[in-house]
Amino acid sequence: MKSKIVIAGLGLIGGSLAKAFHKLNDFSVVGFDSSEEAINAALSCGAIEKAGTDDDIRQAGMIFLCMYPEGCINFVEKHLSAIRSGCLVTDTCGIKSWLCPRMEKLAEKSGFIFVGSHPMAGKETSGFASSDAGLFRGASWILVPCGAPREAVERLKLLAPKLGFACTVETTPEGHDRMIAFTSQLPHVLACAYVMSPQCPGHSGFSAGSYHDVSRVAHINEDMWTELFLENSEALTEELDTFTTHIGEMRNAIASRDAATLRRLLRRSRLVKEGLGE
Repeated sequence: MKSKIVIAGLGLIGGSLAKAFHKLNDFSVVGFDSSEEAINAALSCGAIEKAGTDDDIRQAGMIFLCMYPEGCINFVEKHLSAIRSGCLVTDTCGIKSWLCPRMEKLAEKSGFIFVGSHPMAGKETSGFASSDAGLFRGASWILVPCGAPREAVERLKLLAPKLGFACTVETTPEGHDRMIAFTSQLPHVLACAYVMSPQCPGHSGFSAGSYHDVSRVAHINEDMWTELFLENSEALTEELDTFTTHIGEMRNAIASRDAATLRRLLRRSRLVKEGLGE
């Protein structure tokens, strides 16, 4: 008998998980989404077997919460009585310090097991139409145990390569949010600020790889990223302060035509990047 997987939220990540599980042929996948269009699209391509119900939640061995952080909490609260004791629940959110304590309290109340997770994969576009069974190929999967039994964490680690992940990384909610503020959230802020220049509309014919590399993620889901930025405001503000300091140093060196200082700053950044072997 196939193990039942519930995927709540059939956007880019949830839809890609559904398609990846479907290709494995070892799981019965059902989906929840507020959009009837997303449900129908997932049904038509076979990514899910049916639209989910509370009965499906009662039978599920694993539940993936693939929504905004507050949406994850709302979904679990709404269906709490249907989630059976021992069910492994995980999320795919880009913040953990806000989410994990709330999920742990719900887990204590219901008896399910919660392990936070964050697939480090994505695209500039969103929604089920952008989902792809191969989205996670070669990516890392961050796992945040949140006090869960070791067996539950190991279940996800064993599942990871089947879904295409190249590796798993374990961390704490605080460690996750500090690093994500730097690797993910800060680049999105920079991209959005960058394209606000009055020069941006006239870039065609003058832009090459550098422009596209820096501006790519400015194609942003403003509702999701507003929530993520504000719920990780402390760590993100610290990264923005650090960036502001460094860009201010470069700005001042350029404005004062201080070649020695500018060369020193540029050399320092080059050596940091080279030291990482990237």
